[in-house]
Amino acid sequence: MNINNHQKNTYVKKQITLALLELLKEKAIDEISISELTKKAQVGRVSFYRNYQAKEDILKEESDRLIKEWGKLYESNPDSSPQTLFPSLFDFYKQHKDFYTILYHAGMSTIIQETIIRTIQITPEMENIEAYIKSFWAYGIYGWLIEWMKRGMPESGDELYQLFKNMNQ
Repeated sequence: MNINNHQKNTYVKKQITLALLELLKEKAIDEISISELTKKAQVGRVSFYRNYQAKEDILKEESDRLIKEWGKLYESNPDSSPQTLFPSLFDFYKQHKDFYTILYHAGMSTIIQETIIRTIQITPEMENIEAYIKSFWAYGIYGWLIEWMKRGMPESGDELYQLFKNMNQ
């Protein structure tokens, strides 16, 4: 089987990501050396530097990849509607609980926050009111997600949506 460069690079990045997540269960990111990371990933140091400038870039890329994956699933679902967005999103976060709780416990939840803000697309060019509304939703989702993680993510996305709806009545 002939593996092209893109497939090789995808494999290498996945190995690096998995290795970093494993190491973050044991120690802080600043205590993890590139040598230790690449050894655990079973790839060369050059593979790290070819793909990333910093260890945090690995986590940002994975966070972006996951939210894009959710977006594609949501968009392709014929049952998607404004009422299913919130439950769908939180069910997706719960499905990837390991990744998000590792970020949270590693003190890197700002990566989640930044991903949400990028996804909602708050830009300096937009009208103030639109930016304020989008900011309200971005930070609200982030705050709810963080509190939910602190509590062990016991509710489903549908249960969270019902709590949200009941809160507004």
